[in-house]
Amino acid sequence: MQKAYDRVLKNKGAPGVDGMTTDELKAHLKSNWPKHKSMLLTGCYQPKPVRKVSIPKPNGGIRELGIPTVLDRLIQQAIHQVLSALYEPDFSTSSYGFRPGRSAGQAVKQARRYVEGGKRWVVDLDLKKFFDRVNHDILMSRVARKVKDKRVLKLIRAYLEAGILDNGVFTVSDKGTPQGGPLSPLLSNILLDDFDKELERRGHAFCRYADDCNVYVSSQEAGERVLTSLSIYLETQLKLQVNRDKSAVGRPWQRKFLGYSVCPRKRNVRLRISPETVKRFRGDLKSLLRRSRGRSLIRTVEELNPKIRGWINYFRFIGVKGILVELDGWVRRHLRKIIWRQWKRSFTRAKNLMKLGLTEKRAWFSAQNGRGAWWNAGASHMNQALPKRRFDRLGLVSLVDQFHRLQSLT
Repeated sequence: MQKAYDRVLKNKGAPGVDGMTTDELKAHLKSNWPKHKSMLLTGCYQPKPVRKVSIPKPNGGIRELGIPTVLDRLIQQAIHQVLSALYEPDFSTSSYGFRPGRSAGQAVKQARRYVEGGKRWVVDLDLKKFFDRVNHDILMSRVARKVKDKRVLKLIRAYLEAGILDNGVFTVSDKGTPQGGPLSPLLSNILLDDFDKELERRGHAFCRYADDCNVYVSSQEAGERVLTSLSIYLETQLKLQVNRDKSAVGRPWQRKFLGYSVCPRKRNVRLRISPETVKRFRGDLKSLLRRSRGRSLIRTVEELNPKIRGWINYFRFIGVKGILVELDGWVRRHLRKIIWRQWKRSFTRAKNLMKLGLTEKRAWFSAQNGRGAWWNAGASHMNQALPKRRFDRLGLVSLVDQFHRLQSLT
Protein backbone atom coordinates (compact mmCIF):
# COMPACT_ATOMS: atom_id res chain seq x y z
CA MET A 1 0.00 0.00 0.00
CA GLN A 2 2.90 2.37 0.71
CA LYS A 3 4.34 1.70 -2.75
CA ALA A 4 0.91 2.31 -4.31
CA TYR A 5 0.49 5.51 -2.28
CA ASP A 6 3.87 6.84 -3.46
CA ARG A 7 2.97 6.07 -7.08
CA VAL A 8 -0.41 7.83 -6.87
CA LEU A 9 1.20 10.94 -5.37
CA LYS A 10 3.86 10.91 -8.09
CA ASN A 11 1.28 10.60 -10.88
CA LYS A 12 -0.89 13.37 -9.39
CA GLY A 13 -3.91 13.57 -11.71
CA ALA A 14 -7.29 15.25 -11.51
CA PRO A 15 -9.79 14.63 -8.69
CA GLY A 16 -12.65 12.16 -9.11
CA VAL A 17 -16.35 12.63 -8.33
CA ASP A 18 -15.66 13.43 -4.65
CA GLY A 19 -13.35 16.32 -5.49
CA MET A 20 -10.50 15.00 -3.34
CA THR A 21 -7.01 15.87 -4.62
CA THR A 22 -3.80 13.88 -4.18
CA ASP A 23 -2.63 16.52 -1.68
CA GLU A 24 -5.65 15.73 0.52
CA LEU A 25 -5.23 11.95 0.40
CA LYS A 26 -2.80 11.64 3.34
CA ALA A 27 -5.10 13.40 5.80
CA HIS A 28 -8.06 11.34 4.59
CA LEU A 29 -6.19 8.05 5.06
CA LYS A 30 -5.07 9.00 8.59
CA SER A 31 -8.69 9.32 9.61
CA ASN A 32 -10.40 6.72 7.42
CA TRP A 33 -7.96 4.00 6.36
CA PRO A 34 -8.94 1.48 9.12
CA LYS A 35 -12.54 1.64 7.89
CA HIS A 36 -11.57 1.25 4.21
CA LYS A 37 -9.18 -1.60 5.05
CA SER A 38 -11.87 -3.46 6.98
CA MET A 39 -14.33 -3.12 4.09
CA LEU A 40 -11.71 -4.40 1.63
CA LEU A 41 -10.89 -7.41 3.79
CA THR A 42 -14.54 -8.32 4.33
CA GLY A 43 -15.34 -7.90 0.62
CA CYS A 44 -17.90 -5.12 1.03
CA TYR A 45 -15.93 -2.11 -0.28
CA GLN A 46 -17.89 -0.24 -2.96
CA PRO A 47 -15.94 2.00 -5.38
CA LYS A 48 -17.34 5.38 -6.35
CA PRO A 49 -18.37 6.09 -9.97
CA VAL A 50 -15.71 7.49 -12.28
CA ARG A 51 -15.86 11.10 -13.47
CA LYS A 52 -16.29 11.35 -17.23
CA VAL A 53 -13.80 13.52 -19.08
CA SER A 54 -13.74 13.90 -22.87
CA ILE A 55 -10.51 14.76 -24.68
CA PRO A 56 -9.91 15.12 -28.44
CA LYS A 57 -8.14 12.26 -30.20
CA PRO A 58 -5.07 13.12 -32.31
CA ASN A 59 -6.75 11.72 -35.43
CA GLY A 60 -10.13 13.31 -34.77
CA GLY A 61 -13.07 12.29 -32.64
CA ILE A 62 -13.35 12.17 -28.87
CA ARG A 63 -11.74 9.85 -26.33
CA GLU A 64 -13.73 9.39 -23.14
CA LEU A 65 -11.77 8.95 -19.93
CA GLY A 66 -13.13 7.80 -16.58
CA ILE A 67 -11.29 9.42 -13.66
CA PRO A 68 -11.59 7.39 -10.43
CA THR A 69 -11.38 9.06 -7.03
CA VAL A 70 -7.91 9.37 -5.52
CA LEU A 71 -8.76 6.66 -2.97
CA ASP A 72 -9.91 4.29 -5.72
CA ARG A 73 -6.75 5.05 -7.70
CA LEU A 74 -4.74 4.04 -4.62
CA ILE A 75 -6.58 0.72 -4.28
CA GLN A 76 -6.44 0.04 -8.03
CA GLN A 77 -2.70 0.73 -8.03
CA ALA A 78 -2.20 -1.77 -5.19
CA ILE A 79 -4.21 -4.41 -7.10
CA HIS A 80 -2.23 -3.62 -10.26
CA GLN A 81 1.08 -4.23 -8.49
CA VAL A 82 0.04 -7.73 -7.37
CA LEU A 83 -1.71 -8.74 -10.62
CA SER A 84 1.16 -7.47 -12.75
CA ALA A 85 3.60 -9.78 -10.95
CA LEU A 86 1.21 -12.69 -11.60
CA TYR A 87 0.55 -12.06 -15.29
CA GLU A 88 3.67 -10.33 -16.66
CA PRO A 89 5.89 -13.44 -16.90
CA ASP A 90 3.39 -15.14 -19.23
CA PHE A 91 2.54 -12.20 -21.49
CA SER A 92 3.68 -12.40 -25.11
CA THR A 93 7.04 -10.95 -26.11
CA SER A 94 5.17 -9.31 -29.02
CA SER A 95 3.00 -7.26 -26.62
CA TYR A 96 4.51 -3.84 -25.85
CA GLY A 97 1.80 -1.58 -24.42
CA PHE A 98 1.43 -0.69 -20.72
CA ARG A 99 4.18 -3.07 -19.64
CA PRO A 100 7.27 -2.41 -17.48
CA GLY A 101 10.46 -2.14 -19.50
CA ARG A 102 8.57 -2.11 -22.81
CA SER A 103 7.76 0.82 -25.08
CA ALA A 104 6.28 1.98 -28.36
CA GLY A 105 9.83 2.46 -29.64
CA GLN A 106 10.58 -1.24 -29.15
CA ALA A 107 7.36 -2.15 -30.97
CA VAL A 108 8.11 -0.05 -34.07
CA LYS A 109 11.72 -1.27 -34.22
CA GLN A 110 10.50 -4.87 -34.16
CA ALA A 111 7.97 -4.02 -36.88
CA ARG A 112 10.81 -2.61 -38.97
CA ARG A 113 12.76 -5.86 -38.54
CA TYR A 114 9.79 -7.88 -39.80
CA VAL A 115 9.60 -5.72 -42.94
CA GLU A 116 13.35 -5.92 -43.49
CA GLY A 117 13.11 -9.69 -43.10
CA GLY A 118 10.74 -9.99 -46.06
CA LYS A 119 7.29 -9.49 -44.54
CA ARG A 120 6.29 -6.85 -47.08
CA TRP A 121 2.55 -6.81 -46.32
CA VAL A 122 0.82 -5.78 -43.11
CA VAL A 123 -2.58 -6.64 -41.64
CA ASP A 124 -3.52 -3.46 -39.80
CA LEU A 125 -6.19 -4.36 -37.22
CA ASP A 126 -8.27 -1.64 -35.60
CA LEU A 127 -10.62 -2.48 -32.72
CA LYS A 128 -13.64 -0.22 -32.56
CA LYS A 129 -13.87 1.57 -29.18
CA PHE A 130 -11.99 -1.27 -27.51
CA PHE A 131 -11.97 0.10 -23.95
CA ASP A 132 -15.69 0.91 -24.16
CA ARG A 133 -16.68 -2.56 -25.40
CA VAL A 134 -14.77 -4.99 -23.16
CA ASN A 135 -17.11 -7.80 -22.10
CA HIS A 136 -17.01 -8.01 -18.29
CA ASP A 137 -17.78 -11.73 -18.06
CA ILE A 138 -15.09 -12.69 -20.58
CA LEU A 139 -12.54 -10.43 -18.89
CA MET A 140 -13.34 -11.71 -15.38
CA SER A 141 -13.04 -15.32 -16.56
CA ARG A 142 -9.48 -14.52 -17.72
CA VAL A 143 -8.64 -12.81 -14.43
CA ALA A 144 -10.03 -15.77 -12.47
CA ARG A 145 -7.56 -18.13 -14.16
CA LYS A 146 -4.86 -16.87 -11.79
CA VAL A 147 -6.71 -14.93 -9.10
CA LYS A 148 -8.49 -17.28 -6.68
CA ASP A 149 -9.42 -14.88 -3.87
CA LYS A 150 -13.12 -14.17 -4.38
CA ARG A 151 -12.86 -10.85 -2.55
CA VAL A 152 -10.35 -9.60 -5.12
CA LEU A 153 -12.47 -10.86 -8.03
CA LYS A 154 -15.51 -9.16 -6.54
CA LEU A 155 -13.57 -5.91 -6.07
CA ILE A 156 -12.27 -5.90 -9.66
CA ARG A 157 -15.79 -6.48 -11.00
CA ALA A 158 -17.04 -3.70 -8.72
CA TYR A 159 -14.55 -1.35 -10.38
CA LEU A 160 -15.72 -2.45 -13.83
CA GLU A 161 -19.35 -1.84 -12.84
CA ALA A 162 -18.84 1.32 -10.76
CA GLY A 163 -20.60 3.45 -13.37
CA ILE A 164 -19.92 6.88 -14.83
CA LEU A 165 -20.94 10.31 -13.54
CA ASP A 166 -21.23 12.92 -16.27
CA ASN A 167 -22.46 16.38 -15.21
CA GLY A 168 -24.51 14.87 -12.40
CA VAL A 169 -26.02 12.11 -14.55
CA PHE A 170 -25.15 8.55 -13.48
CA THR A 171 -24.77 5.81 -16.11
CA VAL A 172 -24.48 2.12 -15.28
CA SER A 173 -21.42 0.31 -16.70
CA ASP A 174 -22.49 -3.03 -18.18
CA LYS A 175 -19.40 -3.28 -20.43
CA GLY A 176 -16.05 -1.60 -20.94
CA THR A 177 -13.12 -0.73 -18.70
CA PRO A 178 -12.82 3.07 -18.40
CA GLN A 179 -9.48 4.59 -19.37
CA GLY A 180 -8.08 6.79 -16.65
CA GLY A 181 -7.39 4.42 -13.76
CA PRO A 182 -4.25 2.37 -13.03
CA LEU A 183 -6.01 -0.99 -13.43
CA SER A 184 -7.54 -0.55 -16.89
CA PRO A 185 -4.35 -0.96 -18.98
CA LEU A 186 -3.40 -4.20 -17.22
CA LEU A 187 -6.92 -5.61 -17.58
CA SER A 188 -6.79 -4.84 -21.31
CA ASN A 189 -3.57 -6.84 -21.63
CA ILE A 190 -5.06 -9.73 -19.64
CA LEU A 191 -8.02 -9.88 -22.03
CA LEU A 192 -5.93 -9.54 -25.20
CA ASP A 193 -3.35 -12.07 -24.06
CA ASP A 194 -5.64 -14.78 -25.45
CA PHE A 195 -5.43 -13.02 -28.82
CA ASP A 196 -1.62 -12.87 -28.56
CA LYS A 197 -1.46 -16.59 -27.78
CA GLU A 198 -3.69 -17.35 -30.76
CA LEU A 199 -1.41 -15.33 -33.04
CA GLU A 200 1.61 -17.19 -31.67
CA ARG A 201 -0.14 -20.56 -32.11
CA ARG A 202 -0.70 -19.71 -35.77
CA GLY A 203 2.96 -18.71 -36.17
CA HIS A 204 2.31 -15.06 -37.07
CA ALA A 205 4.86 -12.25 -36.89
CA PHE A 206 3.07 -9.44 -35.07
CA CYS A 207 3.42 -6.41 -32.81
CA ARG A 208 0.67 -5.31 -30.43
CA TYR A 209 0.57 -2.12 -28.42
CA ALA A 210 -2.64 -2.05 -26.34
CA ASP A 211 -5.48 -2.36 -28.88
CA ASP A 212 -3.25 -1.41 -31.83
CA CYS A 213 -2.05 -4.59 -33.58
CA ASN A 214 -0.15 -5.17 -36.83
CA VAL A 215 0.47 -8.64 -38.31
CA TYR A 216 3.24 -8.93 -40.92
CA VAL A 217 2.85 -11.40 -43.80
CA SER A 218 4.50 -12.20 -47.13
CA SER A 219 1.66 -11.58 -49.59
CA GLN A 220 -1.57 -9.68 -50.04
CA GLU A 221 -3.53 -12.94 -50.38
CA ALA A 222 -2.17 -14.20 -47.05
CA GLY A 223 -2.99 -10.83 -45.49
CA GLU A 224 -6.62 -10.96 -46.64
CA ARG A 225 -7.02 -14.48 -45.21
CA VAL A 226 -5.44 -13.43 -41.90
CA LEU A 227 -7.61 -10.31 -41.63
CA THR A 228 -10.79 -12.35 -42.15
CA SER A 229 -9.88 -15.16 -39.74
CA LEU A 230 -8.61 -12.84 -36.99
CA SER A 231 -11.70 -10.66 -37.25
CA ILE A 232 -13.87 -13.75 -36.73
CA TYR A 233 -11.75 -14.80 -33.75
CA LEU A 234 -11.93 -11.39 -32.07
CA GLU A 235 -15.66 -11.02 -32.59
CA THR A 236 -16.69 -14.55 -31.60
CA GLN A 237 -14.18 -15.45 -28.88
CA LEU A 238 -13.57 -12.09 -27.21
CA LYS A 239 -16.78 -10.26 -28.26
CA LEU A 240 -14.76 -7.31 -29.60
CA GLN A 241 -15.73 -5.37 -32.71
CA VAL A 242 -13.24 -4.96 -35.55
CA ASN A 243 -13.48 -1.59 -37.28
CA ARG A 244 -13.95 -2.64 -40.93
CA ASP A 245 -13.42 0.90 -42.21
CA LYS A 246 -9.99 1.32 -40.60
CA SER A 247 -8.69 -2.26 -40.67
CA ALA A 248 -6.95 -3.19 -43.92
CA VAL A 249 -4.20 -5.11 -45.67
CA GLY A 250 -1.53 -2.93 -47.24
CA ARG A 251 2.12 -2.21 -47.73
CA PRO A 252 3.88 -1.18 -44.49
CA TRP A 253 4.95 2.11 -46.08
CA GLN A 254 1.31 2.89 -46.90
CA ARG A 255 0.08 2.21 -43.37
CA LYS A 256 1.14 3.61 -40.00
CA PHE A 257 1.84 1.97 -36.66
CA LEU A 258 1.98 4.10 -33.51
CA GLY A 259 2.55 7.20 -35.65
CA TYR A 260 5.48 5.64 -37.52
CA SER A 261 5.78 4.26 -41.03
CA VAL A 262 8.69 2.79 -43.03
CA CYS A 263 10.49 3.82 -46.19
CA PRO A 264 9.77 1.57 -49.22
CA ARG A 265 13.20 -0.03 -49.48
CA LYS A 266 14.27 -3.66 -49.91
CA ARG A 267 17.30 -3.39 -47.66
CA ASN A 268 18.24 -1.23 -44.71
CA VAL A 269 14.58 -0.38 -44.07
CA ARG A 270 14.27 2.86 -42.15
CA LEU A 271 11.56 4.17 -39.88
CA ARG A 272 9.95 7.48 -40.72
CA ILE A 273 7.13 9.59 -39.31
CA SER A 274 3.84 8.96 -41.08
CA PRO A 275 2.51 11.90 -43.16
CA GLU A 276 -0.75 11.97 -41.16
CA THR A 277 1.24 12.33 -37.94
CA VAL A 278 3.29 15.20 -39.37
CA LYS A 279 0.09 16.92 -40.51
CA ARG A 280 -1.43 16.65 -37.02
CA PHE A 281 1.76 18.01 -35.44
CA ARG A 282 1.72 21.01 -37.76
CA GLY A 283 -1.92 21.59 -36.84
CA ASP A 284 -1.17 21.47 -33.10
CA LEU A 285 1.69 23.93 -33.43
CA LYS A 286 -0.35 26.21 -35.69
CA SER A 287 -3.12 26.39 -33.07
CA LEU A 288 -0.58 27.32 -30.42
CA LEU A 289 1.03 29.94 -32.65
CA ARG A 290 -2.38 31.43 -33.44
CA ARG A 291 -3.03 31.86 -29.73
CA SER A 292 0.37 33.53 -29.36
CA ARG A 293 -0.55 36.72 -31.20
CA GLY A 294 0.19 39.69 -28.99
CA ARG A 295 2.47 37.69 -26.70
CA SER A 296 6.21 38.15 -26.44
CA LEU A 297 8.36 35.94 -28.62
CA ILE A 298 10.08 34.49 -25.55
CA ARG A 299 6.70 33.41 -24.10
CA THR A 300 5.75 31.81 -27.43
CA VAL A 301 9.03 29.89 -27.55
CA GLU A 302 8.50 28.71 -23.96
CA GLU A 303 5.11 27.28 -24.97
CA LEU A 304 6.44 25.68 -28.15
CA ASN A 305 9.43 23.96 -26.57
CA PRO A 306 7.66 21.28 -24.47
CA LYS A 307 5.59 20.18 -27.48
CA ILE A 308 8.60 20.07 -29.80
CA ARG A 309 10.78 18.29 -27.24
CA GLY A 310 8.10 15.70 -26.39
CA TRP A 311 7.31 15.00 -30.05
CA ILE A 312 10.87 14.37 -31.16
CA ASN A 313 11.58 12.34 -28.02
CA TYR A 314 8.79 9.97 -29.10
CA PHE A 315 9.97 9.89 -32.74
CA ARG A 316 13.69 9.60 -31.98
CA PHE A 317 13.86 6.17 -33.66
CA ILE A 318 13.39 7.47 -37.21
CA GLY A 319 16.12 6.90 -39.77
CA VAL A 320 15.05 9.71 -42.12
CA LYS A 321 15.50 13.23 -40.75
CA GLY A 322 14.64 15.35 -43.81
CA ILE A 323 11.17 16.03 -42.39
CA LEU A 324 12.78 17.43 -39.22
CA VAL A 325 14.77 19.98 -41.25
CA GLU A 326 11.56 20.97 -43.05
CA LEU A 327 9.58 21.30 -39.81
CA ASP A 328 12.34 23.34 -38.14
CA GLY A 329 12.25 25.80 -41.03
CA TRP A 330 8.45 25.88 -40.93
CA VAL A 331 8.42 26.75 -37.20
CA ARG A 332 11.00 29.51 -37.64
CA ARG A 333 9.05 30.93 -40.56
CA HIS A 334 5.93 31.15 -38.39
CA LEU A 335 7.92 32.95 -35.71
CA ARG A 336 9.30 35.39 -38.30
CA LYS A 337 5.72 35.99 -39.43
CA ILE A 338 4.74 36.88 -35.86
CA ILE A 339 7.70 39.26 -35.61
CA TRP A 340 6.87 40.90 -38.96
CA ARG A 341 3.32 41.56 -37.79
CA GLN A 342 4.51 42.91 -34.44
CA TRP A 343 6.69 45.46 -36.26
CA LYS A 344 3.46 46.74 -37.96
CA ARG A 345 4.62 49.89 -39.79
CA SER A 346 7.12 50.16 -42.65
CA PHE A 347 9.27 52.59 -40.68
CA THR A 348 9.57 50.14 -37.74
CA ARG A 349 10.27 47.25 -40.08
CA ALA A 350 13.02 49.10 -41.93
CA LYS A 351 14.57 50.32 -38.68
CA ASN A 352 14.61 46.82 -37.15
CA LEU A 353 15.95 45.19 -40.32
CA MET A 354 18.84 47.65 -40.30
CA LYS A 355 19.51 46.87 -36.64
CA LEU A 356 19.64 43.20 -37.60
CA GLY A 357 22.32 43.75 -40.23
CA LEU A 358 20.60 44.69 -43.51
CA THR A 359 21.76 47.67 -45.53
CA GLU A 360 19.57 50.78 -45.43
CA LYS A 361 18.58 50.40 -49.08
CA ARG A 362 17.62 46.74 -48.75
CA ALA A 363 15.85 47.30 -45.43
CA TRP A 364 13.60 50.04 -46.85
CA PHE A 365 12.96 48.08 -50.05
CA SER A 366 11.93 45.00 -48.03
CA ALA A 367 9.81 46.96 -45.53
CA GLN A 368 7.78 48.56 -48.33
CA ASN A 369 7.33 45.55 -50.64
CA GLY A 370 3.57 45.36 -49.99
CA ARG A 371 3.64 41.60 -49.53
CA GLY A 372 1.91 39.67 -46.73
CA ALA A 373 3.43 38.53 -43.46
CA TRP A 374 3.80 34.86 -44.49
CA TRP A 375 5.58 35.77 -47.73
CA ASN A 376 7.97 38.09 -45.93
CA ALA A 377 8.61 35.46 -43.23
CA GLY A 378 10.00 33.17 -45.93
CA ALA A 379 11.84 35.83 -47.89
CA SER A 380 15.63 36.21 -47.89
CA HIS A 381 15.63 39.53 -45.98
CA MET A 382 13.91 37.98 -42.93
CA ASN A 383 16.02 34.83 -43.14
CA GLN A 384 19.16 36.95 -43.17
CA ALA A 385 17.95 39.22 -40.35
CA LEU A 386 16.64 36.32 -38.21
CA PRO A 387 18.72 33.21 -38.97
CA LYS A 388 18.58 29.99 -36.96
CA ARG A 389 21.27 31.10 -34.51
CA ARG A 390 19.07 33.96 -33.29
CA PHE A 391 16.27 31.53 -32.46
CA ASP A 392 18.84 29.26 -30.80
CA ARG A 393 19.78 32.18 -28.54
CA LEU A 394 16.08 32.63 -27.71
CA GLY A 395 16.06 29.03 -26.53
CA LEU A 396 13.90 27.57 -29.32
CA VAL A 397 14.29 23.79 -29.43
CA SER A 398 15.40 22.57 -32.85
CA LEU A 399 14.00 19.19 -33.90
CA VAL A 400 17.20 18.36 -35.78
CA ASP A 401 19.50 19.37 -32.91
CA GLN A 402 17.38 17.54 -30.35
CA PHE A 403 17.30 14.46 -32.58
CA HIS A 404 21.12 14.41 -32.81
CA ARG A 405 21.40 14.88 -29.05
CA LEU A 406 19.08 11.92 -28.42
CA GLN A 407 21.04 9.80 -30.90
CA SER A 408 24.27 10.54 -29.06
CA LEU A 409 22.70 9.31 -25.80
CA THR A 410 21.62 5.93 -27.21
